[in-house]
Amino acid sequence: MAIIEVKNLTKSYGSFKAVDNISFEVGSGEIVGFLGPNGAGKTTTLRIITGYFPPTVGTCKIMGFDIEKDPIPAKTKTGYIPENNPLYSEMKIMEYLAFIGQLRKVEKLNDRIKEVVAICGLKSVISKAIGELSKGYKQRVGLAQAIIHNPEILIMDEPTEGLDPNQIVEVRELIKTLGEKKTVIISTHRLSEVEATCKRVVIINRGKIIADAPKDEMHKLAAGKTIVELELKAPKDKAMAAIKAMAGVKDVKVTASQNETTQYEIETDPTIDMKETIFKTCVSNNWVIVGLQQKTASLEDIFRELTKEN
Repeated sequence: MAIIEVKNLTKSYGSFKAVDNISFEVGSGEIVGFLGPNGAGKTTTLRIITGYFPPTVGTCKIMGFDIEKDPIPAKTKTGYIPENNPLYSEMKIMEYLAFIGQLRKVEKLNDRIKEVVAICGLKSVISKAIGELSKGYKQRVGLAQAIIHNPEILIMDEPTEGLDPNQIVEVRELIKTLGEKKTVIISTHRLSEVEATCKRVVIINRGKIIADAPKDEMHKLAAGKTIVELELKAPKDKAMAAIKAMAGVKDVKVTASQNETTQYEIETDPTIDMKETIFKTCVSNNWVIVGLQQKTASLEDIFRELTKEN
């Protein structure tokens, strides 16, 4: 069941389309990485989903509520951490969470504050003013305010931007824990963020969605090619000629050569498993295979391929 439905969404600023006729759905319990280069339209899309911006064209529904026509019930279903995580630096954590909880009309607020403080690991700094906190703890406070009303959906824009490596790991683990009980959308330009936390990837570029698939299946989008890496003890010219002559081989290049061993990168037709053919050719020529493996395209390879300038 889709709990977020985005249909034909466009956001224009004059003649410029920040978001250009995009549609997608997010199901209950999904952790979705909304991935794209800077300026791709990620933040604009999230601001429309959360009701901060109106769309120029199109609709967005949150658990059946249209974000424009029924903004209050739609917003009660979401928790949002904007890119810059605006906080009241002069307030203490407890004061701030109580303030947000009152705005959200949270029942049994004191009990709920204790719960989110425990969930977000804020007990050790609970008496401090927000302005005294490190960037990592400020992000935790941002997460706490986003879930104070126990929303079904959590939306985060660049949640680990500006954090040090240890803080990044801590926040990622917290996101994965929250994702066990909530639907999560994480907007980021960091590939590592998606690799570490998400199960599905939506790639947006120049305001358009150009890919949408489970993370483990993204390699199928790698521009219709597969790479086989071969390390071989054989006469280089003869080996190159034999490999190029194989049906299904698109290109061959030497990536390294040392003494009698040469490493080849072989681009093949993705619909054909070439490893067995390559193996049999090498054996029939009495060439020694040092290594033979098919290289799966990484998320970075796919991202660069899909978002490169034409």
